[in-house]
Amino acid sequence: MISKFDAWAVDHRDELHALLRKWFELERPLLLRSDLLEAFDVVRDCHPQPLVNTPLHELVKSLQEAVCRPPLTYLALREGAGRWSFLRIHQQQLIPEIISVSDYLAFKELLVRPEGSHEPVLELDFSPFNREFPRLTETRSIGQGVMFLNRQLSGTLFTQSGIGAAKLLHFLTVHNMDGQQLMLHGNFANVAALRTGLRHALGLLDSFPEDAPWQTIAEPLSGLGFAPGWGNHVKRVIDTMSLLVDILEAASPQILENFLARIPMISKLLILSPHGYFGQDNVLGMPDTGGQVVYILDQVRALEREMSERLILQGIVAQPKILICTRLIPDAGETLCNQPLEKVHGTQNSWIVRVPFRKENGEIIRHWISRFEIWPYLENFARDIEREALAQLSGRPDLVIGNYSDGNLVASLISKRMGITQCNIAHALEQSKYLHSALHWQENEAQYHFNCQYTADLIAMNSADFIITSTYQEIAGTPYTVGQYETYQNYTMPGLYRVVNGIDLFDPKFNIVSPGADADVYFSYLDRERRLQSLLPDIERLLYASDPGVPSRGYFDDPSKPLIFTMARLDVVKNLTSLAAWFAQCPQLSEAANLLIIGGYIDPAASNDSEERAEIDHMHAIMNEYKLEGRMRWLGTRLEKNLAGELYRHVADRRGIFVQPARFEAFGLTIIEAMASGLPVFATCYGGPREIIQHGISGYHFDPNDGSAAASAMVDFFARSAVDPIFWDKVSEMALKRVESRYTWGLYAERMMTLSRIYGFWKFVSNLEHEETIRYLNMFYHLQFRPMAKSLLPDQ
Repeated sequence: MISKFDAWAVDHRDELHALLRKWFELERPLLLRSDLLEAFDVVRDCHPQPLVNTPLHELVKSLQEAVCRPPLTYLALREGAGRWSFLRIHQQQLIPEIISVSDYLAFKELLVRPEGSHEPVLELDFSPFNREFPRLTETRSIGQGVMFLNRQLSGTLFTQSGIGAAKLLHFLTVHNMDGQQLMLHGNFANVAALRTGLRHALGLLDSFPEDAPWQTIAEPLSGLGFAPGWGNHVKRVIDTMSLLVDILEAASPQILENFLARIPMISKLLILSPHGYFGQDNVLGMPDTGGQVVYILDQVRALEREMSERLILQGIVAQPKILICTRLIPDAGETLCNQPLEKVHGTQNSWIVRVPFRKENGEIIRHWISRFEIWPYLENFARDIEREALAQLSGRPDLVIGNYSDGNLVASLISKRMGITQCNIAHALEQSKYLHSALHWQENEAQYHFNCQYTADLIAMNSADFIITSTYQEIAGTPYTVGQYETYQNYTMPGLYRVVNGIDLFDPKFNIVSPGADADVYFSYLDRERRLQSLLPDIERLLYASDPGVPSRGYFDDPSKPLIFTMARLDVVKNLTSLAAWFAQCPQLSEAANLLIIGGYIDPAASNDSEERAEIDHMHAIMNEYKLEGRMRWLGTRLEKNLAGELYRHVADRRGIFVQPARFEAFGLTIIEAMASGLPVFATCYGGPREIIQHGISGYHFDPNDGSAAASAMVDFFARSAVDPIFWDKVSEMALKRVESRYTWGLYAERMMTLSRIYGFWKFVSNLEHEETIRYLNMFYHLQFRPMAKSLLPDQ
């Protein structure tokens, strides 16, 4: 693209000059993609020469931003996920020059630090550490890391003069669980001896019935050198041993994956989620407490079932144990977040373990602390968690899973010290939510401390053995939008450091594993036998009574109308106030339906979060300005899961819709919950909902920056449904089918456990640990992150 543009620019100086002049006329030094395209459209309409489909047009469509400081313009081009180029154009010479990412970021820094152009800058570049490591090449393969890794490493490791087979033998020989030797007893001197042993074992097993249990064959197999873990009955043992024979003969990616998936490697799991109020009751809607808590609790139930089933299938008598480690908050209000230990409902042996934050003098911090303020406490918290986990699990965990920026950093610290496999789950990366927050980090330092958070993100991303995302977009965005992880590829924090290569989207550590909704709670409104009819009076009171029994504002003059329902935290990103404004400003929409909002508090004094208080005031202002009493009800409450599930179904009974209006949503569990209940969904086009919903088939997307268009789309939907009720039914049916085929916790747990085994194996037998990277990150942590975090400590 750039070469074509260079050639074109030689003979089209006037067109290029006109566009640059238009950009400069905007008098904004940092232009976004939308600004650049709008300016191009203006020039196109008034210029005598056609500009559509020219190299200039193609270039502009690929631009993500431009830094304009007359007479120079620096351009950032994105020709695909993770593929960036940078240009400089002088208004007089009009000759495009290719520049480095470092040069581009240095010019961008002048926007906030014009005096610092000659100061030395710390530059971070992780690419040299991965030069010898296999990486994906195709954009469409991003997020399928384990498939690529299996193909690459099984093709090299098992073809290098038996190196792979010898490493696999060593892996199986040292494998044990709680002191019990598994798979092999260790009396196979080499791979040839293992082959011989497998032939003898398979011959022996032919004389037993296929359904004979492991106990029947344990003694003769032990005499041949085989320990428990091959299967719970003869047929499964034969199948597992046959897979190993095939690997030793000619390894293939699928056979290797199938074999590793059977090895009983995971029985102790450590999950980290430090911030917010992590609990099972009365926590949703509390500050920093939302979908992540729901995700982890449902995740744990599914993983425990999967771990138990796999151990049973492999003939292992062991009960898996999962610890969710979070912060203990002594002043926890009506929650149980002041309890050090809490069993997870619906599990056999999964627990919430709470450890307090402490001041430097050891004193326990009693009050809630914002997720943006917790950085100075995480290092000691990690040590306390490590001690607690070793005691609770009676040994090391087999896998540590971090959640969000803080949990992922703690996972990195624990994984490094304990030598265990690390998985990261971001949930949401703040750099994609707060525009230009890295560039303007100093302006936001008092409230957000992005310097600590983005540094922690870099350390955790590059420390992880594998990273789980819910969607492709979370990693790599769309053809015209940048993915969450992609925002960490190159950026600058002026006066702190400059990242020229922070993360590689083509790294095979990335894997897409989408979560689901709890199928026992969120099921179709048509499933009358499972419906909780006893909750109907509670719902009727919440929605229609003059006294709903919870803090509220508003009522419905005409309760017979369909409901527009939304439920989320009341913060700027979730954007509930904008939905109220769209509804108020569109008479046709408020005529067709009532608006039900559940989120936040009604009284701003009840919140100790400044951003939430501002949104509460904003919601009241909208209701006052547009006189929404009679058309809207706002409930300041948190719903118990069964009540929430029945509410979704009630809204579906009334032929309503669910709306998720967030400015950006990493995934959107409430969308899955609503669709699993058979409720048609309208959701933001930014983030995960774009992949979850098939637009016009199983729901609808809208641009939260264009509220009038979103409102019009809802008006059209209600109008079509009123004329043709089958239309509503069809969208509802397709929503149910979409969730069933793609978004269930059973599918999630199965895939997660397979990934854990495969990455654990590769960590053991290959050079995935990257000693050089670890040392680089350790230095970065101690010299950069640690001093910044310590500086946030309040005076003792």
